Amino acid sequence: MDDYDRFDATGLAALVAGKQITPSELLEAALTRVDAHNGAINAVVNERRDFARQRAAGPLPEGPFTGVPFLIKDLSIEAKDFPAHNGSHLFKGTRYAGNAEIFDRMQGTGVVTFGRTTSPELGVGPATESVVYGGPTRNPWDLQRTAGGSSGGSGAAVAAGIVPMAHGSDGGGSIRIPASSCGLFGFKATRARFPDGPYAGEGWAGMAIDGLLSRSVRDSAAMMDACAGSDAGAPYVAPPLGAGFVAALDRPPAGLRIGLCETTFTGAAIDPACRTAVQNTGALLESMGHHVVPACPQADHLGMMRAWTKIVACGSALSIRKGLEAKGRALRQGDIEGVARGAMALAQGISGADYLEAVGQIHAYGRQMAAAFADIDVLVSATLAEPPARIGRFGHDCEDFEAFRIGPDGVFAYSPFCAAFNASGQPAASVPLHWSADGLPIGVHLAAPFGADEMLIGLCAALETAQPWFDRRPALIGRGT
Repeated sequence: MDDYDRFDATGLAALVAGKQITPSELLEAALTRVDAHNGAINAVVNERRDFARQRAAGPLPEGPFTGVPFLIKDLSIEAKDFPAHNGSHLFKGTRYAGNAEIFDRMQGTGVVTFGRTTSPELGVGPATESVVYGGPTRNPWDLQRTAGGSSGGSGAAVAAGIVPMAHGSDGGGSIRIPASSCGLFGFKATRARFPDGPYAGEGWAGMAIDGLLSRSVRDSAAMMDACAGSDAGAPYVAPPLGAGFVAALDRPPAGLRIGLCETTFTGAAIDPACRTAVQNTGALLESMGHHVVPACPQADHLGMMRAWTKIVACGSALSIRKGLEAKGRALRQGDIEGVARGAMALAQGISGADYLEAVGQIHAYGRQMAAAFADIDVLVSATLAEPPARIGRFGHDCEDFEAFRIGPDGVFAYSPFCAAFNASGQPAASVPLHWSADGLPIGVHLAAPFGADEMLIGLCAALETAQPWFDRRPALIGRGT
C-alpha cells in the first residue's frame, strides 16, 4: 500500500470498513516499513509477526480501529502474547500470565498488535538508549538526535510511518517528551483516567499513566474513549467524563483564559526556538478568540522535583528487587545499567517515613498547582526547554541518580515542564505546532485543571484545525517505503 501513511488510524479503519483494503494488507504494509526503517531508528522489538498475521486474518472485534496495525510499549503493559524486556537485561524475555486491563481494552478496538517499542531501562529518562536493544533509538527527523523517552520507540515508530498510533506511558513526560521530539500529538490524561490493573494498583505513587502517541488528535481521542474508566478494585478513580473525548472534538472551547509561560516554571530562560514556539502559539490562540496573559505557576517546583526523584528511585529499586526474586538470585554484573544502579543506591538511604514525606510533598504540590489555575483555564509553555537532545547526552551510564535527574545538566533542566503535571495529576498535552530553523520538531505544552480532559482535547483539536501538522514528515524517512 503505497499511500499507507496518507491516513491516520481512523482513516485506515474506514478503508477496512469500506472493504477497500484488508487488515492483512495493512499489516503487511506496516511490516514492510519496519523492514525499511527499523534498522535506522531501532524502535520496534519483540515482534510477533505470525501471531499478528493470524489475528489480522480474523475475525476481529468491531471497533473504531478494526484492522489497524498497532504497537505497544516494551514497558508497563502486560500482554501474555507479547514477551517484554522492560528496557533491561534483567527483565529480558519476561512473559506474563495474563493481560493488563488496558491492553484488553485496546485490543477490543480491533487493532492488530504485532510487537513492542523500545524504552529506557524501567522507563527512567528522556532518551531511549537501553543496551538490551543493541543501540539507541534514533529520531526520524535527525538520526543523531534522540526520539525521546521513555516512550521513545513509540514516538520513532509513529514518526517513521510504521504505525499511525502507538501505545505509550507517562510518569514524568514519557509520552509528551517523545511527542515533542518526533513532531507528534501526545496526551497525558487526568490521573486514574485509565486502568492500571490487575497487576498494579498505581505507578510511581499515582504519577504514571498509560496513553498514546499519534499523528492526529482524533486517533488519540477515540482510543482514549475506548480505554477510559477504572478497573475493578482500583484504589481511586478520575472524575467521570461527560460525552467523551471524541464528542469533545466537535465542541471547541471558546473564550478561554490562557496563561502563557515563556520561561521554565522557575523563571529560567529556555532555548530561543522553544520560546518562539510558545510566543507563536500565544498569538495563534489570541487570533482564535482566547484571552492570553503572561503566567508562571507559583508552586514549590524544586521540592516537587526532589520528591519525584525519591519516589522514582524507590519504584525502580522495588522493580529490580522483584525481578531478582522472580529469578531466585542476586544481582549480577550486566543485569542493569548505571542509572538503575544509582536509583538503587539512592533508595537504600530513603526510609519508609522519607518515602511518605515525598508522597506528601507531591500531594501538596498538586494543591499548589490547582491554586495556580484559579485565574486561568489553560497553561501554555514549551514541552521541552531545548530541541531534541543529541544521542548520548542522557545515556544510562551515570550512577548518580540525583545528578541525572535534578543536576544542572540533568533531566529536569532539559524537561522542566512535563513532570509537574504527573505530580499534580492534571491533564496535559504536547502539540506539534513548531519546527526549528534546522527542521527539528518543537512541541508546545498545554495543561488544564484536574478532570478537564475534554476541554483540553477540544482545544488541541481546534489548534490542529487552525495549524495542521499531519502532512509534515521527516525528510530522512520520506513517504511510503
